[in-house]
Amino acid sequence: MSAAVLAGASSLMTEQPSNELRSNELPSRRVSQQRLVGRLMEMARIGATVSGGVDRAALSAEDAAAQALMAQWGASLGLRATRDAAGNFFLRWEAGAGAPLVSGSHLDSQPTGGRYDGVFGVIAALEAVQAMQETGLAPRRPVEIVAWMNEEGSRFAPGMMGAAVYGGARALADILPVRDQAGISVEAALASTAAALPGIATRPLGGTPYAYVEAHIEQGPELERAHCPIGIVSGIQGKHTFRVTVRGEAAHAGTSTRAERRDALLAATAMVQALARVLHDEADVTKFTVGRFDVTPSAPSVVASQVIFSVDLRHPDSQELRRLSALVAPACEAAAGPCEVEVSRLSAADSLAFPAAMRARLRAAADRLGLAHRDLLSAAGHDARYLHPICPSAMLFVPSRDGVTHNEAEFTEPADLYAGACVLADVLAELAMSTGQP
Repeated sequence: MSAAVLAGASSLMTEQPSNELRSNELPSRRVSQQRLVGRLMEMARIGATVSGGVDRAALSAEDAAAQALMAQWGASLGLRATRDAAGNFFLRWEAGAGAPLVSGSHLDSQPTGGRYDGVFGVIAALEAVQAMQETGLAPRRPVEIVAWMNEEGSRFAPGMMGAAVYGGARALADILPVRDQAGISVEAALASTAAALPGIATRPLGGTPYAYVEAHIEQGPELERAHCPIGIVSGIQGKHTFRVTVRGEAAHAGTSTRAERRDALLAATAMVQALARVLHDEADVTKFTVGRFDVTPSAPSVVASQVIFSVDLRHPDSQELRRLSALVAPACEAAAGPCEVEVSRLSAADSLAFPAAMRARLRAAADRLGLAHRDLLSAAGHDARYLHPICPSAMLFVPSRDGVTHNEAEFTEPADLYAGACVLADVLAELAMSTGQP
């Protein structure tokens, strides 16, 4: 949708609540599709893959370079860059007083990720702030753009580490010892990233924002199928994650007998099949995934001595999710055979619903701009999960082509990115200027 159409639609407002802006104050008029997409493409060069995607692991050199680029863009707008002890990155517009209004998402990606997952929310928030400045708005409170540390969880498990620590759901001390597959700890990676960004000051950990709004690609096909540019996220389905460690004994592949073997790989595969049976859901509402499988010593002629695998379990009904989670450890133990098994729960996030008032703000902004919208539940996890308990929070989605995500082929039409940024800009402006509750 063109800027002219959006600007025209925004001028058709009728009666407004007292905390809404006048049509000539709406920053959506100043949102630039060219600038938004240009920044996304420039960011995509950091960690670019040969197939057109992005590999930008959390707390990597590429992640630091992405933060440095955001700091550069922020400085041109008078925004101050800081990082906290958990590696969360902030750009602050020092305006007004009181608790800050926060918006953003994440800059890290999957190893073969796309150009839009996470980063759209960060750059759309930057575009919203620039549009507010160009409109001449003077916010009544500080506005912060955030890039949360390790949302994806592809390098360090579990994901959403930075937001979880910021929101108080996890302690910093709990994440520092976590190691990646190369044996590098979060603590060491944090130190390396800080050394690569010497000009960025450190800020205190945590806080209580006035409100939080996150824009994101849908990571599903619903909006595209409905020819709908805006999704109003009603909530996020629950997600429980586990690490399963199976311990056996290494043995010679040619000389050890079946009776002698304690084959960790055979036991682990039996456990995965047992989990698939006990967690089976004919209606296909339950989502059960084993996405990582690490075998030791991983040699062709050696019986595996250890296997570590992940379990990702999701369901929109929290009570049912808890019931299913309770089946994970018994199923693994029953299939262990001669091996030993340890099941560790990494995270247990139940389903949530975002506040009705925050969702209503997004709907109203989309209506003013003449943009079709629909409510939908997020099947994927997002950092907003950990902001929800500490401040009024909301999310908006824009379509993903064919529902493809966590994939180098990930794509969202520029017009849809622009529409989402326009809605975000107007809602952030409304919240930044509001004198009452979000």
